[in-house]
Amino acid sequence: MTTIGFIGSGRVGGTLARLAADAGHDVVLSNSRGPGTLRDLARDLGPRARAATVEEAARDGDLVVVCVPFHAYRQVPVAPLRGKVVIDTTNYNPDRDGRLADLDAGRVTSAGLLQAHLPESFVVKAFSNIFHKHLATLGRPAGAPDRSALAVTGDDAAAKATVAELIGTLGYDAYDAGALDDSRRFAPGTPANHAYLDPEGMFAAPGRSVSADRLAALLASA
Repeated sequence: MTTIGFIGSGRVGGTLARLAADAGHDVVLSNSRGPGTLRDLARDLGPRARAATVEEAARDGDLVVVCVPFHAYRQVPVAPLRGKVVIDTTNYNPDRDGRLADLDAGRVTSAGLLQAHLPESFVVKAFSNIFHKHLATLGRPAGAPDRSALAVTGDDAAAKATVAELIGTLGYDAYDAGALDDSRRFAPGTPANHAYLDPEGMFAAPGRSVSADRLAALLASA
């Protein structure tokens, strides 16, 4: 199995780490506050998880997941991620991150800015349009009629295939939604963002399953 490094281990990162550990992957947890704050989570996730520094998670991960608030993306270390697949789960939130004119005007995407920060890495956008409680509960075995699809975008086909394989082990199908710039089609404010919300329960778990065809329609409507 794969060793997955997590830069940021909050709600999204912690949920993904739990799914990954349960699927048999090794996980390396990190955050900005240091490994001491993650030892309880690592213990809870079991023997496949360990707490580490951000640099260690970046260095030791076969692939690395970035789960920090978007405004902190420049703090993601560059050197240890060279040549690696990096999964970007971030979303731009002006109220939290401050206004960025290029993002507001649609000239760039948050994923594009992370890719520019990591020019020798292969950034793939995924997991950014599903609420963490839904991510934890909607996974299904391969072939299940209510198995959900998750959008994946990136500029490198091999990197997208690597992420798609990981997504498959977590109980989801991967839907290739195009190049990295196409991540704008499931950014906040689009129909595909939070596609898994149940209109009756909204953010309540388990959410609603979204097939590849339904996801494709939502993406096309953006």
